[in-house]
Amino acid sequence: MFTLKIIVLFTVIVSLHYDFCWCRCADAEYEMNGQCCPMCAPGARVYRHCTENISTTCAACPEFTYTDEPNSYTKCFTCTVCDSSRGLRVNEACRWWSDTVCEPLEQFYCTERIKDSCRNAVKHSECSPGQYIKQAGTPSTDTVCADCEADTYSNGSFSSCLPHTQCEALGLTETSPGTRSSDRECGNTTTAPIAIIVIATLIIIIIAVVSVFIVIHKKRRSNH
Repeated sequence: MFTLKIIVLFTVIVSLHYDFCWCRCADAEYEMNGQCCPMCAPGARVYRHCTENISTTCAACPEFTYTDEPNSYTKCFTCTVCDSSRGLRVNEACRWWSDTVCEPLEQFYCTERIKDSCRNAVKHSECSPGQYIKQAGTPSTDTVCADCEADTYSNGSFSSCLPHTQCEALGLTETSPGTRSSDRECGNTTTAPIAIIVIATLIIIIIAVVSVFIVIHKKRRSNH
């Protein structure tokens, strides 16, 4: 009796599996009203479903639309627009059989990607004064910044921090200390006294010339 139940159960399972396989459509087909209809190729859509006597009728996608795989769609998809306000530009134009491929603008990197196309991008970060560009930004990664160490500086655009100028080594004196964002300023201590002496000498010469001119002018008036 137990053996008979097993045989009956096995027969039912095999029968159901056979029916299931018999009704399943192939990979390049789709089911419509009990019929397995051939799918349309990429770049086309279903214009009329198949019947018992007629195969699927396909139509090419209109301009600015596409399908990128075998399908049973009655409408094609609208091509994606690469919006510059989202930091995007066209890498590959839309065709009947493939969507537009967008890529980031210059100095932007992708933050959202679908398949091979970027859907949103943002501008690379700028390093602050006192930092240097440790790793330049790419179309897929942001800029990486790092702080300058002591006695070095960067205005934020350098690829490495520069050492502060050594004024003493140049025979100069420090007039302004260096920071992490600016270089040390150097000057010559003898410049100021020399300038003062030159200016004072010029003033004395001018006064002397004016005095001589006045004396000569008075003498001429007295002679008259």
